[in-house]
This record gives sequence, C-alpha cells and structure tokens, in this order.
Amino acid sequence: MNIAIITGASSGLGLEFYKEMQKEELDEVFIIARREDKLREHMEKFGKLPTRIIPMDITLKENIQRLKEILDSEDINVKFLINNAGFGAFGSVLESDYSTQGAMVDLNVRALTEITSIVLKHMNEKSYIINVCSIASFVPNAYLTVYSSTKAYVMSFSRGLRQELKKRKINVTALCPGPMATEFLEVAGIDKGVSKMFDTLPTTKPSLAAKGAIKAAKKGRAVYTPRILFKVYRVLAKLLPHSLLIPICKC
Repeated sequence: MNIAIITGASSGLGLEFYKEMQKEELDEVFIIARREDKLREHMEKFGKLPTRIIPMDITLKENIQRLKEILDSEDINVKFLINNAGFGAFGSVLESDYSTQGAMVDLNVRALTEITSIVLKHMNEKSYIINVCSIASFVPNAYLTVYSSTKAYVMSFSRGLRQELKKRKINVTALCPGPMATEFLEVAGIDKGVSKMFDTLPTTKPSLAAKGAIKAAKKGRAVYTPRILFKVYRVLAKLLPHSLLIPICKC
C-alpha cells in the first residue's frame, strides 16, 4: 500500500500539501495534527483519496510510539513523508517563557527527527521526504533565535540524510519559504507593526510553496526556496560572513 504522511496537516501549508497529494498515485494519505475537527473538515472537503485521520500531539513520546506501531502493523510503503509540523515564537530569549522555547525544540527538531527515523524503515526507492524548513535557517535571526536555530538543524539534518539515502534512491528536500499567509505569524506573535522586517518582506502563497516543493523533490533537489528575493538571500548567506548579516536580518 503506497501512502503519504503529512504532519501539521490541519491548516496552512499542511493543508496545501494534502490537496497536492490528491494528484499522486497513492492508496491512502495519513494526515496528522492535534485538531481532529480540522482534519475531518479537510478530508470531507478535499479528500479524493482514502484518508486516515491521526489526531495526535507528536511532541508526546507515546504518540510517536503509537505511530510506529500503526506503521509496523501494516504492509505500508511511504512514498511521501512531509514533515510540516512546527511553530515559531517572536521575542528575546531573555524575556520569553522557557517552556515555549523548549516546546519549539521538541516539535521542530525532536519530533521531526523521530518521525523521520521510524518512517524511513517503510520507504523504498523513488520516495520523497520534504522537510519544511525556512529562510530563517540561512542566517540566525535575533528575536527568532530559537526558531531559526531549529530550522538550521532541519537544514543540516535534511542535507546529511539526503546523502545517506542516495544509494536507496530516496530524496530529501528542505523547503525554505519566507513569510506565508498562514497561522504561523499569529501563533508566533508577529502582528502588524511588531516586526519591521516581516511588515516589508513579500509573502509566499502556501499553495505555490507546496506545489514547488513537490516538483523540486521529484527533480532530486536538496533545497527549494520560493521567490527570487529569497533565492538571492540564500546565496548571499553562503557568500557573506554571518557576522555582517545577523544585524541586518534581525526581526
């Protein structure tokens, strides 16, 4: 049975990935998020393919184990793993709540790593992993310090894993979008006027980011960055010292 797994599928980019999966030759799509009502709503509205709703908080160890047991108990080949779940929080590390900072690391780093690890055992050649990263992974962003650090991990993890999986013909792509019109900004506390940078940066449509990432993954690309401006930024981040860019790129 060929399936896709999407985490953080209850809204925004995760929902757009779910819509795109309806175009693939799959037997079933697993959608994972905490909000079961949203998952069910999306399945009823957009689910042309058989869909399995798995409502869970993937930061909880017992839920990671439950997902492992589901996969191990069935004859499953995962064609797409889309690690979309994640969140950010705006503010200084000094003034931010320590539990929020830790929760970011748990979701953006630990849960992504553990899910990838258990799913890999159910992937064969010509399969794809898309890890939702961020332009924040290119250069550390002050006031999004922990978030940008978690995304730097996702970038490094994606590149290293891609090399490991080349012999198995499984491609890993890091999707690095800029700001998008999703719940991310609201959850992160980045309202209009809070950050001059976010107020001036162009946004990316989640639907275009999802389509572009899938296309890039199938082409075997390591990184996909929507919009020319952010592609240029990615190149500059490689060429210029971060000590020069960090003050410029602070949020």
